[in-house]
Amino acid sequence: MLDLDPTTVRSIDAAEEVRRALLKRVRTALQAREDGSWIARPTVPVPGPVRPIDWMRAQDCSEATYWSGRTDDRTVAAIGAADVLASSSAPVDYDALHDRLTERLGSADSAIRYYGGLRFDAAQPPAPDRPDRRWAPFGTYRFVLPRFELLETEGERRLACNLVLPRDAHHPEAVVGDIETLAFPAPTGPAPLPRPYHRQDAPEQEEWTRIVRWALDAISGEALDKVVLARRVALALDDPMDPLLVLRHLEAATPGCYHFATRPAEGPVFMGASPERLFRREGEDVVSEAVAGTRPRGETAAEDRALREELLTSPKERREHAFVQDAIQADLEGVCTSVQAPEEPDDLALARGRHLYSRIDGTLREDTSTADLLKVLHPTPAVGGVPTEDAVAAIRAQEPFDRGWYAGPVGWIGAEAAEFAVGLRAGLAWTNRVALFSGAGIVDGSEPRREWDEIEQKIGDFAAIMGVTGSQRQAG
Repeated sequence: MLDLDPTTVRSIDAAEEVRRALLKRVRTALQAREDGSWIARPTVPVPGPVRPIDWMRAQDCSEATYWSGRTDDRTVAAIGAADVLASSSAPVDYDALHDRLTERLGSADSAIRYYGGLRFDAAQPPAPDRPDRRWAPFGTYRFVLPRFELLETEGERRLACNLVLPRDAHHPEAVVGDIETLAFPAPTGPAPLPRPYHRQDAPEQEEWTRIVRWALDAISGEALDKVVLARRVALALDDPMDPLLVLRHLEAATPGCYHFATRPAEGPVFMGASPERLFRREGEDVVSEAVAGTRPRGETAAEDRALREELLTSPKERREHAFVQDAIQADLEGVCTSVQAPEEPDDLALARGRHLYSRIDGTLREDTSTADLLKVLHPTPAVGGVPTEDAVAAIRAQEPFDRGWYAGPVGWIGAEAAEFAVGLRAGLAWTNRVALFSGAGIVDGSEPRREWDEIEQKIGDFAAIMGVTGSQRQAG
């Protein structure tokens, strides 16, 4: 007979009680009789200190989503798919996306959210025959209504089950079976990650220098005002790992950021710790942010103050930031009745870096949808450049890899609200491979080596948790 300690027994009993309570509510919802199609969302409280990310990792389900806002006290770990809105064609048909979301969310409760995102280059589909084929499961866009969500708000947790009715009522045994297999792990510390034994940069430093000089020539010739160039750092690890474990470590190392992860069924995990909000809307109110210009944090208070002052007064950084703020303000003016932006930028301080920052507020026109905001705001000059179409074309031609969802919008959409971060400081992980992505804005006055070093600093959080030393990071 298996001898269990009292704590373990209580944990097993509590998990079984949660499953029974959810089953009861789900069965009631499945038996409901209403006209048309709708989404039901039975929820139950979850006792005990269950960390959402650990709960997500413990489930036997390949589809997974994680979202933790930068400022709100709300974390969502989700598995499975009650509904999926996705497309692999390009360019994105934003009107069709809006129609599909309206059909699903038209009368939905405000708590119901579709989580997902878009490719950076929404005019180009993922290419399954390229070395970057691992982006293929993500599509051009993909939004998922999870089957199960563990929500943590102000230290309290609730488990939700999303049901698309009457469709799910036709197969109740599938939903019931999934509930019976839900696991509720006891709290533990994060396990160590495997260490990398090989690094590959794309582009390598010599090619990076050539591309940046090409961009500077285009800027001096007035073909471009700004272009954001990115690098991919691919790490091979000495052992297989759970990719979501990387996010577990990353979240602890990057306070003050959006933390996100999305894994399509049978796909790799795209995850990140982004400092940058693309937009948040609440009814007719919308807020966006201009984040551009970078300095590292100082090792002493005096050094940190000096770096902050250097950032705030740098003509080159102010010029880079102005491109972003002016573009966002102009884009919002096209869909808003009023827009407010500051005359001078402030700074956004993070654990390892600091950026110039401006908050931009607007009041949306009555007919402006969330899909409209995605269309007009992405990509901002913080991740693309100026002019936008020319900068994106240059990125497409010069970068030796597909960005996929890196630097694209990542977030959620509800009936009357939505929030998207820019998918920055991000990585794509599977089995024993991690590909890290980051970029730097190239404007007049940029220097190839300094921009290379800026990206090294930006991937520093990821690199540190993966055990990549400073000398390894500089080796290229």
